[in-house]
Amino acid sequence: MSGHSKWSTIKRQKGANDAKRGAIFTKLSREIILAAKQGGADTAMNFKLRLAVQRARAQNMPNENIERAIAKATGGGAEEQLDEIQYEGYGPGGTAIIVSVLTDNRNRTVAEVRHRFSRAGGNLGETGSVGWQFDAKGVISIPVNGANPDDVALQAIDAGAEDVRVDEGTVEVQTEPAQLEAVRKTLESAGLTIENADFAMVPRTPMEVDEKVAHQTLKLLDALEDLEDVQRVYSNVDFSDEAIESYEG
Repeated sequence: MSGHSKWSTIKRQKGANDAKRGAIFTKLSREIILAAKQGGADTAMNFKLRLAVQRARAQNMPNENIERAIAKATGGGAEEQLDEIQYEGYGPGGTAIIVSVLTDNRNRTVAEVRHRFSRAGGNLGETGSVGWQFDAKGVISIPVNGANPDDVALQAIDAGAEDVRVDEGTVEVQTEPAQLEAVRKTLESAGLTIENADFAMVPRTPMEVDEKVAHQTLKLLDALEDLEDVQRVYSNVDFSDEAIESYEG
């Protein structure tokens, strides 16, 4: 499992305090709105919307909030114009970082993102500056739950997985983006529990860094994710278990 995925999993498991939960709901609502606008309000027909709703429910977002967001996208609520943008930049130690945002104010968002990079000793780059180091993938996380990880990995391969990695009781399955839903359905039909299924930017060659740079990069990733307009943050750092544990501690 990639270091960034391990870090993201820890953040999901730890949850959020009340002060951050409202911001998380705002991010999730925007994601639902965009997905519904692009593919319609029927989750059975709109895979991106179904994923967004699943993520919202995983964060205990009330159903009325979910329904309100879908209504906004389909003409049943106040109109909200959102732009989907991807920023690229360099973090501490020359690490590569991609920031995915949904915003109603491009100028505000780019200023906030640039400020976070600058404070961390990095800099916001041009489009394409680091993107070539990543591939768009579907990523599925499966908790082993006492099963043989190798058996779970073989099931994932048989289901059409492109790559499978096992780490500390979790199997991370990578697919081509277009195959994410088909693989997820096959694995669920086989009785496996899906902890998370999402699209992600996966580094082609993960970068190993020392603990100091790892902590600086994690701090930057956290600072970027705290921005209301930021939906996802990806880096090419292969964070060690020790670095993540000492940072969280």
